[in-house]
Amino acid sequence: MKVVFTGGGTAGHVTPNLALIESFQRDGVECFYIGSKVGIEATLVSGLNLDFYGIASGKLRRYFDWQNFIDPVKIFFGFFQALWILLWRRPDVLFSKGGFVAVPVVIAAWSLRIPVVIHESDLTPGLANRLSAPFCRRICLNFEETAAHFAQRATRVTGTPLRAGLVQSDGERGRQWLNGFKAVGETQPILLVVGGSLGAQAINRLVRADLAQLTERFHVVHVVGGGGIDPEFVETPHYQQFEYLDEPYGDVVAASDVVISRAGANALFEFLWFKKPQLLIPLPSAASRGDQLQNAALFEQKGYAQVCQERDLGPGALARAVDSVWMVRFDMARRLGSVSLPDSLGLIRQAIEAAAAAN
Repeated sequence: MKVVFTGGGTAGHVTPNLALIESFQRDGVECFYIGSKVGIEATLVSGLNLDFYGIASGKLRRYFDWQNFIDPVKIFFGFFQALWILLWRRPDVLFSKGGFVAVPVVIAAWSLRIPVVIHESDLTPGLANRLSAPFCRRICLNFEETAAHFAQRATRVTGTPLRAGLVQSDGERGRQWLNGFKAVGETQPILLVVGGSLGAQAINRLVRADLAQLTERFHVVHVVGGGGIDPEFVETPHYQQFEYLDEPYGDVVAASDVVISRAGANALFEFLWFKKPQLLIPLPSAASRGDQLQNAALFEQKGYAQVCQERDLGPGALARAVDSVWMVRFDMARRLGSVSLPDSLGLIRQAIEAAAAAN
């Protein structure tokens, strides 16, 4: 069997693919990747031993921009590039994680009668997956509620596949790793702040504004994004800044006691796996299609997290919100502990293998 993967634009459209690729490659399955020439996916897959093909890609915008007149041409050109690659490599099945680069690849695969399986992480589907749905055999979902948006398609709730580095993580190892940079008290709780692959400058500012209050109780581990290190705070006790956490990420999450995060669906599924109490600050509707607001509202409703809107977080408000989560952390942990997660990796592999076998 030969599997081609696509998806890009943000890390959330790539990292589930990495988990699947690792699993398939361990079993000797040939894999390759089609992504954008300028997207984050080329960087993220660079550590894997597989061929990557970059194609032209536009962006599916919901607002006026002069690029809207150019991007259809890019998407059209990207379709023919994907068509040529698929004709040349002849995969048995395509797995798409979504993002704007995926649409021409999905349509090209469908035109060649290559079966397509797609994955939708969010509570409500993104535009790319809604456009791709008519051309696929199976849609894998994070949430049961999402199936209503694909009423005429074959769906299955699978969750999000996690990389081996997350599944095999160890909190004590994560605490020791952090100690190699700056001392962490043996009993001091750890507050992990992550903002997503596109960066979270607003969250960075909020954390630093309340840093004195936060570090009174917590050792703060802050993933700031590329170029986000602030030299003014490098020597601040009980505060560590990292642009990214790659290999040690799972260990650091496992070591954490509370997490502050945006509300991307893949990150939320990871926190479900780790059973971590969360303070969620979803991207506002002005900066997104509103999917993070919906994801966050669902997690708050289920008692897995508390939610703050970015617009409501003035000086001192973030520290008070973290204190609120800390006060109910055991109740949150109890609810999180009752969640039974599916074997996401196995279920999605089954869907991919069944689509290839039925072709």
